[in-house]
Amino acid sequence: MQRIANYIGGELVPPVSGRYPENIEPATGRSFSEVPDSDSADVDRAVAAAKKAFPAWAETSLEERSIRLRRIANLIEAKTDVLTRSESADAGKPLSAARQVDIPRAAANFQFFRSAIRHFFSESHAAGSQALNYSIFRTKRKFL
Repeated sequence: MQRIANYIGGELVPPVSGRYPENIEPATGRSFSEVPDSDSADVDRAVAAAKKAFPAWAETSLEERSIRLRRIANLIEAKTDVLTRSESADAGKPLSAARQVDIPRAAANFQFFRSAIRHFFSESHAAGSQALNYSIFRTKRKFL
């Protein structure tokens, strides 16, 4: 059975509690993995790691950010089969729904934002005929 860890500070780490409850597949009632029983201590660790990482990320060029987001989208697409099975088991949904909607949408979101970060800013963006995405871009800059 797979044991899932938290991803904090660029590493897979166990929950502070050390507890891993079973993850039950809704469609079958069977356990298919163990998930971290994370609590506020884990959240505090994640927030601290994010604050530590932010200055370097803020200095990363838009081109490099775009490359990294594209790499994530490509990895999602390359792992479609395993991600489809995992999403289906986790949510108790048909494989076809995970394969045709959820996993492609995850990859498409990363592809969209890798382009948007460099080229396009708008409040809404059509995602084919199936969805409409809304984006809110905020800045702390004050314009004169």
